[in-house]
Amino acid sequence: MPLDQTTLLIELEPVVATNLDRHLLLAKEWFPHEYVPWSSGRTFDGVLDGEPWRPDDSDLPDVARTALIVNLLTEDNLPSYHHEIATLFGRDGAWGTWVHRWTAEEGRHGIAIRDYLTVTRGVDPVALERARMTHMESGYTNAHSDEVLHSVAYVAFQELATRISHRNTGKATGDPIAEQLLARVAADENLHMVFYRNLLAAAFDLAPNEAMRAVTDVAAGFQMPGATIEGFGRKALSIALAGIYDLRQHRDEVLAPVLRQWNVWDRTDLGPEGERAREELDAHMTDLETQAARFEEKREARKVREARK
Repeated sequence: MPLDQTTLLIELEPVVATNLDRHLLLAKEWFPHEYVPWSSGRTFDGVLDGEPWRPDDSDLPDVARTALIVNLLTEDNLPSYHHEIATLFGRDGAWGTWVHRWTAEEGRHGIAIRDYLTVTRGVDPVALERARMTHMESGYTNAHSDEVLHSVAYVAFQELATRISHRNTGKATGDPIAEQLLARVAADENLHMVFYRNLLAAAFDLAPNEAMRAVTDVAAGFQMPGATIEGFGRKALSIALAGIYDLRQHRDEVLAPVLRQWNVWDRTDLGPEGERAREELDAHMTDLETQAARFEEKREARKVREARK
């Protein structure tokens, strides 16, 4: 019989406790203020009558600025994320300890990125604050808010996707300070991914058919948590065209390696429902390959056209 959500939480709690201990052993304490070039800052206009922001205040490439804004606005929605996972996983025991630890670690990311962008005048601070207000007012809702395995599958993929996005954004800035900061943020995201990946691996052993269905559903309907950012489609396209995060990376560097870790293609413990889910997942991965190849062709053709201008 399929396990209900409460039973899943109870059965997986020892795995949460073990991986929480592992996480605390590996996680490195770090301080956002150490990654920000404070001496580069100067007062803005407004109540302190400083200098207004100008586009030429920063040498950041436009696409790097766009990616930094998307990454930061995504981090800003942390209160909504905390609400979603605390409601689902609970606030007690190992689950609750993890929820609060994860939230505390994630909180550093937004602090550090915003301080960097403000001090270096990397973005228009007024536009950024207005975008933050708009994005946070829309909140975030987990597409599977009452499904433990779907939620764990989602964050396993999402944390890895975020890690890749942060690392590649850092490289795109051309600024060693930004690259160092975003590499530090990405290291946190990687540990978070490992935690959730290990948790779902245990779920596969506990309830293989339900886990396979969860993975298939999440992979097929995956959207980044920042998808509700105003103008996200346009921003995501420019980020993809720059190779910061595109369909190829999503398929080959996010989905494929995590699926291998869960041994989804060679499992022998699936029933009819699990097999159907695995077939759907295989079809989705094939479709993503086609889409990724098509996008790469269009991107190359675009580069050729632009080079001829």
